[in-house]
Amino acid sequence: MKRGLHILFFLFFGHLSAQENSHSVYFEFDKFTLNNAQISGLINLLKDNAPLGNIQLFGYCDDRGSEDYNDKLSLKRVATVQEILTEKGIPINNIFICEGKGRIMITKDSLKSLEKIRDKNRRVDLIFSSNPVYNSIPENPKVGDLINLDKIIFDMGSSILTIKSKKELDKYIVLLQKHKSIRFEIKGHVCCTSRKYDDAIDEETEERNLSKNRAKNVFTYLRLKGINPYRMTFKGYGNRFPLGKNDELDRRVEFLITKN
Repeated sequence: MKRGLHILFFLFFGHLSAQENSHSVYFEFDKFTLNNAQISGLINLLKDNAPLGNIQLFGYCDDRGSEDYNDKLSLKRVATVQEILTEKGIPINNIFICEGKGRIMITKDSLKSLEKIRDKNRRVDLIFSSNPVYNSIPENPKVGDLINLDKIIFDMGSSILTIKSKKELDKYIVLLQKHKSIRFEIKGHVCCTSRKYDDAIDEETEERNLSKNRAKNVFTYLRLKGINPYRMTFKGYGNRFPLGKNDELDRRVEFLITKN
């Protein structure tokens, strides 16, 4: 088979728990689309891993090209895989991480097999996890657990925390103080935005960064209430992860446990 025109999947061992396995989809040089054979391979992968739990997508590029260009290309590759998954019936809220990691630099030790390594670096990793989605911090939180703060809802177009939302966050603060070892990412979301745009406009800043500002405001509130900022990061995910229930629930934030 021609190099770059086939799809390969491999299982990573050693760094994944018994509840996780990872496979990779490979792309041609400077491409973010998949041909029919590659799409068929991806569909077969989904069948082999049924029933599916949560899915994480991470995109990569080889070392050629600028950092900015490869950041965008890796994210486009992730978007291609995400679109195929949703078209095949995977609920969008099962795909809870979509990140473009950009280019993977080559080391001197890799020069002897440069092309093979570059082939493997042009990929999207799919990590299948059985970790459930919670509505509160579980008694024994694990890396990969996603906590949907379903009672913390933002007004349309706003990133400001309401009084009601602050009272709900105070309950999570008690749990975060109990589980002092966990680190987590605060994930911000929006609703009701055309797929033409990645994010919505924040009426406070008049900039298209609403989901990021929602996550940032939660971060700031937690920090002011005594949660160590080094335990937290924040990121906006725009309109990429609608729950498919109602618009209000998509104006939300989530915690993703990144270290325990």
